[in-house]
Amino acid sequence: MSAAVSIKTDGLPNVCQRKVVKTNPTGAKTECLFPDGTSILVSNFLASFIRAGDELLFPLGNEAAAAGAQIYIRKTHPEERRWDVFQAAIGYATQPRKDKRNNLFVSAEVPDSRLGISAINLPCEALRDYIYVGNRRRGWDRQSSFYELLRVNPKVSPAELRLAFKLRTLELGTARAPAGDLRALNRAFNIIARPELRACYDALLNDPTSPTLFPCGGFGSLLVAGDISRDGSTFYASRILSFLPEQKFRHFRAPLRKVDFYADQAILRDSRRKLEVFFDQTSLPLSWDSSWNQWKHLLGTKIGIKATFIQNGKYQQHAGGWHLAQWETALPSRIEVALPSNVAEQVAEARKTHHRFGEFSEALDLIRIRIESAPVERADLQKLCAELGIPADFDISLITWKPDYDAFYYKQLSKRARRLYLFQSEYIFDLERAVIAETPQLGHATYLFSKPINMTEFLALYGRVTKDDIRRNRGNLAERLGFLGRLIHGLSPQRWLKDLKLRMGESVDYALSEDQSTQIKRAEC
Repeated sequence: MSAAVSIKTDGLPNVCQRKVVKTNPTGAKTECLFPDGTSILVSNFLASFIRAGDELLFPLGNEAAAAGAQIYIRKTHPEERRWDVFQAAIGYATQPRKDKRNNLFVSAEVPDSRLGISAINLPCEALRDYIYVGNRRRGWDRQSSFYELLRVNPKVSPAELRLAFKLRTLELGTARAPAGDLRALNRAFNIIARPELRACYDALLNDPTSPTLFPCGGFGSLLVAGDISRDGSTFYASRILSFLPEQKFRHFRAPLRKVDFYADQAILRDSRRKLEVFFDQTSLPLSWDSSWNQWKHLLGTKIGIKATFIQNGKYQQHAGGWHLAQWETALPSRIEVALPSNVAEQVAEARKTHHRFGEFSEALDLIRIRIESAPVERADLQKLCAELGIPADFDISLITWKPDYDAFYYKQLSKRARRLYLFQSEYIFDLERAVIAETPQLGHATYLFSKPINMTEFLALYGRVTKDDIRRNRGNLAERLGFLGRLIHGLSPQRWLKDLKLRMGESVDYALSEDQSTQIKRAEC
């Protein structure tokens, strides 16, 4: 390709093409002046690549080119004819593949193609020399390895790696090292702390021509030097000048039961928030191992998480087509975890309960058979437990508890209930003013019924029908049972609680409810 090829503005009526007469620094920004007296503000960093005589192409109406705003700098000076500069917000970046000349590259999509450029092709070598190095001013063969920067052995465990990162950060901070050294250290840790990126980096150490992954699949503001294809749809980058991933700070609480535990790492994947967090034994300071997955659903505790997240994504085949699945991944260097003060006691109790499930498995199977045919009150089940030799402190309600169920709903209903019945996979709560059926599993709603005159007759009828029969009022079942409707769990437990209080005739502090909803939203952001 030749840099003499320029963007064709035909068919792009909302694109401005201006020649720069002068650049004028104005503090945090630089003003680029044009012959007609108009101007555009750009960052000082971007302005360092602009000279008088260069041509700028940018969308109409942009008075300031913020990070990620599309802007094309066409170089006109003879000594710079081999490269133009292009800035854009990119979306998904592909896995490495080979071009017609057998060279490895990744292609980053430009989602909102305002200048007609829909993709940026990046050589794996350019990606390697920007993402996978500590000093971007040196060639690959003159780099200190990330392991050397962190002062660790290449076989270091995730927990040891984090400890080394904290120690090196403290050392550099005490020595008042340049900011660039701290950024390099963070970059080294964020690469080595992610298994797939660590594998990519180790492969590059063995063979610098190995395929290079774009971390988290792209997503951010990219500034590159190179030239444009003849049809103007692809920018062929020769060098990465800057990349700023999309970042969001989030502070929230997550159930410990949603964490998957492995030998040397643990992973929280939250499908509702569409995010994932990778932990090591240091960032999640619990003496866990993979056996925790057998009984973690019995843990009711939540952990507090503060982290900076970056966009992630990949294409997945679904329903006969390819669809982009996007989520957010926590930066390993920006994770803080707060554990409740009684977490050790809760872990011990969950482990003890799991042991009892195994110890009394035959007796519990008999109880499951008992509640499969008809609702049975918890007090009666506790008597049966005593007859079968199960300790009195065993919570019989746990035999139908599902790992993804939020204990908040159970606690709110339990404290209002006079009696609790177990039936198949459900709880039936006998309240003062109503009867409520609850399935302790994600995706189920709370079923409300008016207070029956005879609870025994209600349970007998309820035990013979299905939820679908009730919803469709087959044989007037909804009327006979006094069905009042469903409360959807949804995304906000506090909203569910407010609806429950309204249905139960309890007083609702609307100001408090709104405040709680606001707090929840803030915690999720």
